[in-house]
Amino acid sequence: MSPQLLLLDLGSLPGTEWRVRIQALRQRFGMGQLICLNVRSDFEQLQQALSGGCDSCLLEGTPPHAIIEHIMELNERHEQEAYRVLIVEDSKTASHLIRRTLQENRIVSEIVNDPRQTLNALKQFNPDLILMDMYMPNCTGVEVARIIRQHDEFLSMPIVYLSGETNVALQVDAMRLGGDHFLTKPFNPVFLNTIVMSKIERYRALRRSMYHDSLTGLLNHSSGKSTLDMALSSVAHEGGFLSVAMMDIDHFKRVNDTYGHPVGDQVIRSLSWLLKQRLRRHDILCRYGGEEFLIGLPHTDAEEAFRIVDRIRHDFAQIRHPCHDTHFMTTASAGIATYPLHQSGDALIRAADEALYQAKRSGRNRIHCGDD
Repeated sequence: MSPQLLLLDLGSLPGTEWRVRIQALRQRFGMGQLICLNVRSDFEQLQQALSGGCDSCLLEGTPPHAIIEHIMELNERHEQEAYRVLIVEDSKTASHLIRRTLQENRIVSEIVNDPRQTLNALKQFNPDLILMDMYMPNCTGVEVARIIRQHDEFLSMPIVYLSGETNVALQVDAMRLGGDHFLTKPFNPVFLNTIVMSKIERYRALRRSMYHDSLTGLLNHSSGKSTLDMALSSVAHEGGFLSVAMMDIDHFKRVNDTYGHPVGDQVIRSLSWLLKQRLRRHDILCRYGGEEFLIGLPHTDAEEAFRIVDRIRHDFAQIRHPCHDTHFMTTASAGIATYPLHQSGDALIRAADEALYQAKRSGRNRIHCGDD
């Protein structure tokens, strides 16, 4: 089985040898991601490494945690959900042709033939990009784009016009009034897919920077709370359970004071990585603030939530955190609260936070269930 990821340390190889090594690895493992480590920041070496077949370069002095983060980001990118495109096109023949074209790159699409249904489709389908016809009955594409831009949650969503309009002045005017790109019909399938995929990649990167914590890559405080509210609404509609845990690193101030803030940041990253590995894809994971994490577990009662979080607590206590020529270990505590005993997202967080403080008062390195 071919490896998906290869690391090559250029710092330990002479110039003539690492060029040959990169080419040999690329020829042997054509589909693997090849990352070169300890690359000099000068233009020439970067050019030679990238042109030789390297996918990305990490420069000299890149700390170990940054290398791990880069690898985890690549892994998340590999496992991410399929790209989603909303097609707003009154012609059923044209819309199905566009859908088949997108399917060649495994892009999932939803079709709206009546532009007046666009807002409903946006909220239900949650696309990464909109492909919009310019001229439709009842409403033009420009009017639809302007209506979409009145909603804050859709302000940054890419809108690509796909139309038979060839007048450049009208194309420019359409983009000025809410569009991001203009493609003319008949379209080139390869070009269409390339434009769509590149814009979605940038859109997802933008959303990630807006809604995720820069240190851990987890949801930030505000997006974590809003995601929890949406999950709770869905669970309440289905009549199930939802458990919330607030998890906190014990004696974290002592870690910072003893080993320094960079090491403290690494301890926070270690817990975030462990949580990512142990929780399910549909679970909610948020860096709530400082060394505190919010964990949302849909369709999970208090007893099962206790087992999940306690297993994470136990495993985190086994991690050896390196510092200079030695290492140290630390622990974490958590509090749990469950819907329907607590009826809102804020109530769940408050109850879980109070349970966390109860765990701290009881000696730390333990889980307390606030519903007991």
